[in-house]
Amino acid sequence: MIYKNISIIVAIAENFAIGKDNDLLFHLPNDLKHFKEITTGHSLIMGRNTLLSLPKWPLPKRRHIVITDNSCDTFPGCEVVYSIEEALEKVKDEREAFVIGGGMVYRQFFPLAGKLYLTLVHRTFEADVFFPEIDFSAWNEISRKDFFDEKNGFHYSYLNLIRKSLS
Repeated sequence: MIYKNISIIVAIAENFAIGKDNDLLFHLPNDLKHFKEITTGHSLIMGRNTLLSLPKWPLPKRRHIVITDNSCDTFPGCEVVYSIEEALEKVKDEREAFVIGGGMVYRQFFPLAGKLYLTLVHRTFEADVFFPEIDFSAWNEISRKDFFDEKNGFHYSYLNLIRKSLS
């Protein structure tokens, strides 16, 4: 089942790399601003390691739903759930909720998500966490903006994609 209100927001490299050693692969200040603009006012669904990797949490003006398998986990300012189904139930009445990682959470939500907000960095990186491979023929590209980051010396693009089965 595809959920129209479940969106994934992720920054990936050309080789689908998203992280290494529980950290991001690159620092793009404009992408962080882009993330904030898109997600403010919405629920964020994430795994515990993603929450713990944030420099400061909870992020302002966003509801945090943290998926964990440890019943002792508590995170001030966050709601804890123990399954994908429980997370989906928490956001069932919302217009849009965002899955923000990590790798295992992305893999579980990817077949369910109706929309992708993709930052695609046009180079490869060594990584230990990867996003599921995207069959772009199953998605409609709604918008695309291309950029060059002078500090990092690479090109990247913002793509908004909607699953064709919802179009």
